[in-house]
Amino acid sequence: MRLPPAALLLSLMVVPGRAFGQVPASPEAPLVMRFAAFTAVTGYERAVVDTLLTLLPGAMRDRGGSAVLVLGSGMPRRLVVCPLDEPGWIVGGVQPDGYLTLRRIGRAPSPLFDQQLEGQRVTLFGRRGAVPGVVGVRSIHLARGRSGGADEPFTTDDARVDVGATSARQAGELGLGVLTPVSLTKRPQWYGGELLAAPFAGRRAACAALVLAARAATPGAGSVTVAFVTEHNLSDRGLQTVRHTLGPFSDEWVVDLSVRHAGTPVETVSLREVILLRQRMEQWIRGTP
Repeated sequence: MRLPPAALLLSLMVVPGRAFGQVPASPEAPLVMRFAAFTAVTGYERAVVDTLLTLLPGAMRDRGGSAVLVLGSGMPRRLVVCPLDEPGWIVGGVQPDGYLTLRRIGRAPSPLFDQQLEGQRVTLFGRRGAVPGVVGVRSIHLARGRSGGADEPFTTDDARVDVGATSARQAGELGLGVLTPVSLTKRPQWYGGELLAAPFAGRRAACAALVLAARAATPGAGSVTVAFVTEHNLSDRGLQTVRHTLGPFSDEWVVDLSVRHAGTPVETVSLREVILLRQRMEQWIRGTP
């Protein structure tokens, strides 16, 4: 029987012979795991860019907020890109009783994207640091028989986030307010020996592979611009800024990885595919077939 993505991780915990939670013995695995735990809601990528600037000596933050590293010099100019941002939510309002309402930001990867919020743990990135919260579940008893009740699909407008505050003032004291970014709480999990499950695991793993390739490869003739771009999921602003300031480019590659259960909290990527991508990118940067 094929299990729905939401039941996948629970089932793996009781399947004999499957390693669950054990980090694979591979040099790529720790960085992939670290990247899978990152949160970079569209428009709020600065903290992740800060980390990238420490991982890539010589990289700079451009005027679009992206992390950019230029390897080599001269022509031809080539560009390899990994988008950093992810669709998520922002606080749309703070209610007098301390509950928070949400608005989505960025393009949803699937029609069911907002429904995964209901009853889930979330993290709010406020002015005073990360704050844990939980999205309330609608009462099926109170909603039964009413227009727009429990039979209607859950949407962002239905979300009420509980952070333990009992007033708007207490929510403010936690550093939370309108426009605070919100994401599902990231809890990356290894299973099956080499599979990693986490929200947006494919894109995060691709970015980790690009970091490793950029640190290892020396470009051949010309230059290679390595860019980890912002706001790709909204307007492509980060990519367009790189093109306008450092291009034109004779060749461009926006990296990504194939995944299982795309757009769900248990999106899954294979470490074997990450390793192959890193190797292909090293060859590409060197200019070899």
